[in-house]
Amino acid sequence: MREGCVLDRLAALGVDTVVSLPCDRTRDLCALIPERFRAVNLTREEDGIGISAGLAMAGARSVLHMQSSGLGNSLNAIMSITVTFGLPLPILASWRGFYREAIPAQVPFNRAIPEVLAALGIPYTIIHGPEDEGLIDTVVSDAYDNMRPHVGLILPSFWEGVEEACPAEQVFPPRARESVLEYRRAFRDLVMTRNDAIRVIAAALDEEAVVANIGVPSKELYAARDRDLNFYMLGSYTQATPIGLGLALETDRDIVVLDGDGSLLGTAVLPVVAAEAPENLTIVCL
Repeated sequence: MREGCVLDRLAALGVDTVVSLPCDRTRDLCALIPERFRAVNLTREEDGIGISAGLAMAGARSVLHMQSSGLGNSLNAIMSITVTFGLPLPILASWRGFYREAIPAQVPFNRAIPEVLAALGIPYTIIHGPEDEGLIDTVVSDAYDNMRPHVGLILPSFWEGVEEACPAEQVFPPRARESVLEYRRAFRDLVMTRNDAIRVIAAALDEEAVVANIGVPSKELYAARDRDLNFYMLGSYTQATPIGLGLALETDRDIVVLDGDGSLLGTAVLPVVAAEAPENLTIVCL
């Protein structure tokens, strides 16, 4: 079973966490991941860049798995987080739009991926078939040895001839429920600015690590109380909370994220936060 062999390789390389958004071409692989690794399931690929960055900063050894089309919404985060801060990021991407592709919309972006990655200076390795299985080691090892992203583009031909590993029937939990919601809120006059709030939070910090959102919030935290446990995010808009989540999953230290309403609305990470529910993560929306 080739999926099992791939997971064996990842385990032998010391991988402990797989962050993923499944592709139909790798559904069997995705079904087996939770049996072998800590699995973090995404709702948007870009959030995987931030989560992987947080995991790496906390000392985890993770791999990001996605469909290759997800690289399109992840490139800015890869360049502004992974490359800027010199972090390891092995990506195993199911390469769509190139080999026996039946969906026309997959073709325009995906067929140009090697040229796009080359233009950005992101190392990549094409994995054609079973004979290339060892190249998975190259992708992961290079990312960690050289502290950089490395994309493994896995063609569907790699999985051809493999007996399906997923159970034929999936059992889903009961979903019927009755829900009654009532929400009331009184809006009062402004009592403090964002800068005021950041100063109050900064003064109360002890051993917590803080992830500050891009731009002015980072500047305000720096001015209020610069410390080694502060991470000032550059670029990668919407990735403050994903970074904080990655940190919280790997460390027992309390993690505080200073995020913004627009940033949180622009990401899809909140369902992932709810699913993982780390008790040491606090998100402050300013």
